[in-house]
Amino acid sequence: MLSPRTPYVLKSPIFSVSHDPQDLRLAVVVVVAVVVVVVRAVVVALQVVVVVVAVVGVEMSGCYGLNKQEIGIHSDHNIDNSTAILKEWLAAVSSSYHSVEAKFDEKKRGYTDEKSPLEWSEKRMSNVMKKRQSALDYARKIWADYIFMIDADVTLENKKTLQILMAQQRLVIGPMLNSSTEGYYSNFWGAMSEKGYYRRSEHYINIVDREDMGVFPVPMVHTALLIDLHHWGSPYLSYNRPPKDYAGPRDDIIIFAHTVKAIGETMHVINTEYFGRVLYPLNENYKLTDDLDLFDHVKLEAMVEEVPPLYSSPHVHVPMRPKDKLGFDEVYMINLKRRPARRFRMLKAFDYLGIDAKVIDAVDGRQLNDSYLEERGIKQLPGYADPYHNRAMKMGEIGCFLSHYQIWEEVVEKNYEKVVVFEDDVRFEVFFRRKLQQMMEDVADKFEIWDLIYMGRKRLNKDLERMVEGSQRLAWPHYSYWTIGYLLSNHGARKLLDQKPLGKMIPVDEYLPIMFNKHTEKEWLVQYSPRDMIALSAEPFLLYPTHYTGEPHYFSDTEDSVVISKGKEEEKKGGDQDKKQDKEETRDAKDSLPEANKIEPQAALEKLQSARTKEEL
Repeated sequence: MLSPRTPYVLKSPIFSVSHDPQDLRLAVVVVVAVVVVVVRAVVVALQVVVVVVAVVGVEMSGCYGLNKQEIGIHSDHNIDNSTAILKEWLAAVSSSYHSVEAKFDEKKRGYTDEKSPLEWSEKRMSNVMKKRQSALDYARKIWADYIFMIDADVTLENKKTLQILMAQQRLVIGPMLNSSTEGYYSNFWGAMSEKGYYRRSEHYINIVDREDMGVFPVPMVHTALLIDLHHWGSPYLSYNRPPKDYAGPRDDIIIFAHTVKAIGETMHVINTEYFGRVLYPLNENYKLTDDLDLFDHVKLEAMVEEVPPLYSSPHVHVPMRPKDKLGFDEVYMINLKRRPARRFRMLKAFDYLGIDAKVIDAVDGRQLNDSYLEERGIKQLPGYADPYHNRAMKMGEIGCFLSHYQIWEEVVEKNYEKVVVFEDDVRFEVFFRRKLQQMMEDVADKFEIWDLIYMGRKRLNKDLERMVEGSQRLAWPHYSYWTIGYLLSNHGARKLLDQKPLGKMIPVDEYLPIMFNKHTEKEWLVQYSPRDMIALSAEPFLLYPTHYTGEPHYFSDTEDSVVISKGKEEEKKGGDQDKKQDKEETRDAKDSLPEANKIEPQAALEKLQSARTKEEL
């Protein structure tokens, strides 16, 4: 059964109240998380930023000014320096508020009955229930109109969240939050068992996917919710006083849901707009660094549509994550100078992931002409025509090839052993760094030599691919599209250059499958020899494109360019109809490959040495 919450250590509630009689009075409670790892200051700072973002979301809501709000902070059971960070924030902002109450208990450190900082122990649960109830009682005492409960593992991205919730005039309503990872976890339950536990309902997925949009009655909303304290039923609500004959677990949100049910009311969730994300719940078997990775993933996903990064309070110092080369000699990122938004997003992503990358200014197809091609000796492969459009290469495709080509040259020139290559439209899989490291451990264990490893691609025929024997992270790729991200060894780069491909050029994502002898066009294959690259693929993929053909914000700098003059043919229309399945096919590619008939690494290498000849085509 899914846990109803993300298992965090409670640090403190923060609540904000308006004192202007002309304004709605709103108490805002933020349940703050404490996380402790080796780099404690970094993680805690990030968690406090989540809290500050939540409060700033209220500040920017437009309902009232800061000088009409009262902030209360109670912090205890910390085993890190979160108190110092809270004090730093208060020192900078307290004068802006109507009043500030801060209580810090620095003697209590952790919980004596916990096995892990991520475990919901009995004492932690009791403390959470006490804090939530205290905040609710305080809001009633000061005659607040509403109280907004929000946990620190929420990132609100919609500035109008509070206005939207209040306009619904419901006793308890929450904004539907998307999961920090792919999947259907959210902050509401579609159904509840008799004992008070989570149960999936028929309409749950439609609500999460926003196939059905509106305000929906649900038995449970948690993590972020608004309570209307003027509603007749609000005095009966409680986090620690269950209704009569309650036989469920000792859990604050479940008890609260049952107090709503006991008075004949129901909670509601609204999904008419995108509101933000909630971290996927982790249990005590995970490390606290996993939580940091999840939060980094939320920040990465927030930038996919090329919008500004999530707000980070200038009043809290957040040390930048240390950067490295991911264990490689160099990390490259290819980007056109005229695409500054993409460059900014990728560089920010590298900041979040701690990747020290070198930006490669892409060769711009718009700047190429026939004279340049002739000067460089660039010629299209005889007989080549785009598989979909039946046309010659475009200048953008040539520029893309040359951008990768200059990286291959540098790898050989500087004698790098292995490098990483990213394009600028990359969407990182959650836990990217860790999964890459684990995959490379498999590579080192099973292969003395490798040439190319796809981190992401468009798989065209899953049935022709198999997992590498003994690995859960590596597959033998077949004919694939895209070069959004791959790993390249020194001898792999040499093999790509030794073919002298500028004189018989095809698009780079067509060239790579030819070089490991998995292309479907035999007339192209026979013009390259040998075709003995040892190619592997991450399985599941570690990267995906930010956008797919036909989606908003999708564009292609290779497709949106002119066809080369020599060999130009009349283009066929209708190619988009064939490509519109990009997104569906790529999502399908996340399904695990069949384990039956796996190919042994050594057997495959021996086959490569003997099968890359024209006679065997």
